[in-house]
Amino acid sequence: MPEKKSRILIVGATGNLGFQLAKASVEASHPTFALVRASAFSDPRKSHKIQSLSGSGATLLQGSLQDEMTLIEAIKQVDVVICAVSSNQVLGQKLLIAAIKQTGCIKRFIPSEFGLDPTKTRISDLDNNFYARKAEIRHLVEAEGIPHTYICCNFFMSYLLPSLVQPGLKTPPKDKVMIFGDGNVKGVFMKESDVAAFTISAVDDPRTLNKAVHLRPLGNVYSMNELVGIWESKIGKNFEKIYVPEEELLKKIKEAPYPDNVEMVFIYCAFVKGDQTYFDIESSGGVDGTKLYPHLKYTTISEYLDTLL
Repeated sequence: MPEKKSRILIVGATGNLGFQLAKASVEASHPTFALVRASAFSDPRKSHKIQSLSGSGATLLQGSLQDEMTLIEAIKQVDVVICAVSSNQVLGQKLLIAAIKQTGCIKRFIPSEFGLDPTKTRISDLDNNFYARKAEIRHLVEAEGIPHTYICCNFFMSYLLPSLVQPGLKTPPKDKVMIFGDGNVKGVFMKESDVAAFTISAVDDPRTLNKAVHLRPLGNVYSMNELVGIWESKIGKNFEKIYVPEEELLKKIKEAPYPDNVEMVFIYCAFVKGDQTYFDIESSGGVDGTKLYPHLKYTTISEYLDTLL
């Protein structure tokens, strides 16, 4: 184990995942710095997060991905940078990468991926370059020779799972459910706070340097048929199942404008094409986070579904 814990900068610390990352970093006794935009300090939705981070011992730094000087000043104070900006800001990491390169002091950069591995998707151009942008950042990080770790955690539990993977719904269906493809392809869901704990565990670990860390823990990898079965057993009721073949789902995706079709694109990617689970982690050059950190407790899909009852 390293003697001294790395100093960690979290970019995007007032977002859902960023806040969990900053909390996990503080809890693991890392000196923790949070880069916060000036506007966030006066945003009532974010001020409680800012107060919570400050109260827990994190150092707040004002700055943004658009301001290279504040980035350089922040980076000079730390050893590790973790970026957790939202997917529409992914390409905004280019200035951050330039600042990391310029300062030359960062031992590890974890870019904003936190989904499925963007180099493993097989959904052609249906996703409006969602994964291509993340892959572009990977290539840039590697081209600049920046030490890195990628976190491939697949879906967050707060996305799609509350509706049992039903596009357009926010809560579980009452009596009938759509199942896409044959319903046997497995997807993966992880709770944000658990993703944060795995990420912080990987920060100083030599086994994760310049690797993709994949999270597919036992109890979090299920097909649509299995998910529906678990829910049925919890509520003591059988659903009418409407199977939607791949061609029909693709037709719906192509007929709906972006971003209205995003949920269907992700469902197609995970539960029809199997892009989260079709490859073996180790033989594809990645490392399995659940094997690396068997001591970490995490929320299973079944436990999460209990909260929806």
